[in-house]
Amino acid sequence: MTPIRRILVADAHVPFVTGGAELHVRSLIDVLRRRGYEVDLVALPFRPQPKDELLAQAAAWRLLDLSSSNGQPVDLLIATRFPTYFARHPRKVAWVIHQHRAAYELCGTPYSDFEHTEADVGLRRRLFELDRQMLGECRHVFANSNNTARRLQRFNGVPAEGLYHPPPHADRLRQGPYGDYVLVVGRIERVKRVELAIAAMAHVPPPLKLIVAGEGSERASAERAATEHGVHDRVVFAGAMNGDALIDAYAGALAVIYAPYDEDYGYVTLEAFLSAKPVITATDSGGTLEFVVDDHNGFVCPPDAAAIGAKLARLAADRALAARLGQAGLARARQVTWDGVVERLLG
Repeated sequence: MTPIRRILVADAHVPFVTGGAELHVRSLIDVLRRRGYEVDLVALPFRPQPKDELLAQAAAWRLLDLSSSNGQPVDLLIATRFPTYFARHPRKVAWVIHQHRAAYELCGTPYSDFEHTEADVGLRRRLFELDRQMLGECRHVFANSNNTARRLQRFNGVPAEGLYHPPPHADRLRQGPYGDYVLVVGRIERVKRVELAIAAMAHVPPPLKLIVAGEGSERASAERAATEHGVHDRVVFAGAMNGDALIDAYAGALAVIYAPYDEDYGYVTLEAFLSAKPVITATDSGGTLEFVVDDHNGFVCPPDAAAIGAKLARLAADRALAARLGQAGLARARQVTWDGVVERLLG
């Protein structure tokens, strides 16, 4: 078999949005380049709504033959999320971040726009069929977590291997004091459940504050929630944080709240652990449960504001407990490296 030298990484990019999926792709490209491979990105814009355009967007990827470029062969295509794995290549590997979640595990929840109508049921069935067919073309199918791998098996009958990788700032994150605030990091969207952390602050005595590091379509709703719960003076909406500002925020936090609904993987968990901070998550938060062990490196609570608030109050009253849990998280996160990931993807 021809040795792998030239690699394309495919991404479906939502314009003006930068989240875990975008960082995943950037990190992969950077790691491959540092290991001496010639790598480039292929990206097409993606719109999740209106959903009746989903098949057209998949068809756009299917039109792409990525087996060569500028007269030279492309040795490997690494597809990531829907619908990048529709592209054509004789040596295609999928490292699935997620499929179109609204049609899959989010269907039937408040986080999906799919309803029990004939049109939506038919579209969902067609997406299942096409995903199974397109992923079946891949030499190997990997997932970014065991949670994502279970979805592939459950909905499509496609076996996948979970490959964990470090967050983008892994080598820069550092420990710091257990301060007077807790941190929420990520896009302010309904599925991320930032309002759950805000409501929890009503069950935590002052002076503990909450810093929300992120932007999103639900920011106005989150700000209203802070007022409604009477904690607007203890919730700081800091906007999107990057680089040193984000690293400093992690370093000085007492703890990190990360309780999205059925997360794929979630960099926030590992970023918090690499900063030696305990993570408070929820029993239905998905991928983060592959790392957070209750009362060992954080807390796993029902998705309930009072329950989360009680754990926050416990940490605020016992900095030694926060440090013990944080150090256990640090030890766990240090086990996640790029070693083996590249070997499996290119093998």
